[in-house]
Amino acid sequence: MIKVALLSRWHVHADDYARGAKENEQISIELVWDEDAERGKQWADELGVPFEQELETVLANPEIDAVIVTTPTNMHKEVMVAAANHGKHIFTEKVLAFSTEDCEAIYQAVEEQGVQLMVSLPKLTDSPFVYAEKALQAGKLGKLTTVRCRFAHNGAVAPEGQATGWLPERFYNLEQTGGGALMDLGAHPIYLTNRLAGKATAVQARLQETNNLGVDDNAVVLVEYESGALGIIETSFVSHGSPFQLELYGTEGSLMIEEGRIRLNSRHGEEEVSAETITSLPMPMEQWVQVIQNETTPSITKEDVLRLTVINEAAAKSHQENARVQIG
Repeated sequence: MIKVALLSRWHVHADDYARGAKENEQISIELVWDEDAERGKQWADELGVPFEQELETVLANPEIDAVIVTTPTNMHKEVMVAAANHGKHIFTEKVLAFSTEDCEAIYQAVEEQGVQLMVSLPKLTDSPFVYAEKALQAGKLGKLTTVRCRFAHNGAVAPEGQATGWLPERFYNLEQTGGGALMDLGAHPIYLTNRLAGKATAVQARLQETNNLGVDDNAVVLVEYESGALGIIETSFVSHGSPFQLELYGTEGSLMIEEGRIRLNSRHGEEEVSAETITSLPMPMEQWVQVIQNETTPSITKEDVLRLTVINEAAAKSHQENARVQIG
């Protein structure tokens, strides 16, 4: 049994991870800590576990094996390095940190202490992506030339008569989030496109503030890859009814994914399948448990995590400088 402490209810996925932990027979939620004590106490009461106001006390507790981190992103480095140095395994919401330098510092602490870190990049485990990656590796698309991925919602669109949309206002706090739609929701198209296309060499980006919330709420990024492929990454907090889309184009075929529908048009044959017929990979939390208990190799890698932040950094610089940014 892995005894965990939940660290902060700041992120919108905090409850999802708590639910996932409760449903996992190998995890026991023991404690809650939150930088907002009132919020943390309420969460602890809902879960029926104690609230601890001092983070150091939580991390120093020998009964705690691991932590689930859903703090503001600007606290990730401090919290996770401390957790690793106390020998705690770590599950965390993306992104790992604002800079590759901070990501590397977290990984250094994790590796030195021999603990397991899992960053939740869930779409890498979804059955449509599993199909796409296998189709590409099997040569059904030939040489990959273009990947387009869009993931968007209307969380920043205020319904009539309301001041804000369904995303909490703290998601527009630049100090805490490091960015807006691209940093948060855009992470998914970024890591999916990276995995398919490889190492990025240059980035051009436009980040819009449609609602003047202080962070971008609509963004498009063009990525050039060492493989010769181009990546088109789209995300938004101001798009109603926008489906998840992943498109792969190659010299011998194309693959279209929209929600759960998959269509392959290849010189090697055509295919239309439902995602329900394809076996997905274990979700990130389940992989984390397996790594801790059985020393398995997770499908979500350090490279996936670092390359995500590389694109975020380059995209921000590209937008600020109105220029194409090369990646060394």
